[in-house]
Amino acid sequence: MQPDQSQRTPSSLAIWAALLAVYIVWGSTYLAIRFAVQTMPPFLMASARFLMAGSALYVWRRLKGDPAPVRVEWRSAAVVGLCLLLVGNGGLVWAEQRIASSIAALLIASTPLWMALIDALRPGGQKPGLQTILGIVVGFCGIVLLINPMQASGHGVDLLGAVVSLGAAFSWSAGSLYSRKAHLPSSPLLGTSMEMLIGGAALLLLSLLTGEPGRVQWASISTASWLGLGYLIVFGSWIGFSAYTWLLRVAPTPLVSTYAYVNPVVAVVLGFLLANEPLSARSLLATAIIVGAVILTTRRSPTKPQPVIPAVTAPQFADVTIEE
Repeated sequence: MQPDQSQRTPSSLAIWAALLAVYIVWGSTYLAIRFAVQTMPPFLMASARFLMAGSALYVWRRLKGDPAPVRVEWRSAAVVGLCLLLVGNGGLVWAEQRIASSIAALLIASTPLWMALIDALRPGGQKPGLQTILGIVVGFCGIVLLINPMQASGHGVDLLGAVVSLGAAFSWSAGSLYSRKAHLPSSPLLGTSMEMLIGGAALLLLSLLTGEPGRVQWASISTASWLGLGYLIVFGSWIGFSAYTWLLRVAPTPLVSTYAYVNPVVAVVLGFLLANEPLSARSLLATAIIVGAVILTTRRSPTKPQPVIPAVTAPQFADVTIEE
């Protein structure tokens, strides 16, 4: 049974307050990850984040009366959780050991481009129009500008970190498309908690296989890393996500989807102001190109029906997915 929804129409102020929270909170998670992985192993950190956030969310939803998930729902949650959190978020946190948070945000902003491309190529997928094709081409040109030309300038982007970030965005996109028709609980928050638990458990296993726990020097973990982890749990996985799921129910989808091209800008600005990350003319140009491409790709012609954009079009911004 679908959870009961309030019949009251929310005010514009409430909608914009929630939207602002999504803009700032999800855009700032890149910098929080950067601080967290400075002295914490990336997979162990990400595992702790999702296991703690997912456990609390799961218990809360069950106490609120959500029915216990059945096996097929756990199986679907496993596929989504592995694509989004193990490969998607796991790849991101690993890459942020090698590249600036602002660069990671721009590369992860390619998620809507990957989604459009995968959806166009898969059997029964939606074929892109001219505007979408243009957005995909322009977007990948922006990514090339961000990575390759900067290599020759002496201030280049680490190629392996960039490739892993793009792979994370691709996996997030594939998981997003799968979630559209997956058999998941009718309660979005319960489904999200399941994905967090499975993704967190998989990240913990990966951490064990790579020997991270044996290399942890607990005394050397900085205050900034602990604060980064706490921020990711409370603000990234609870506050920002809750605001986003509420917006999906009460606000127009095109308005909510604007986070996909606001978050990278927020990440670039915060990285420059708070972490002294470089902000060259080339990276600013690449930012403008990539953000513009995402706008082209995600906007639809007003003469066509507006499809529901899955909640996971946000690269790392959304730590979890919302089921339709």
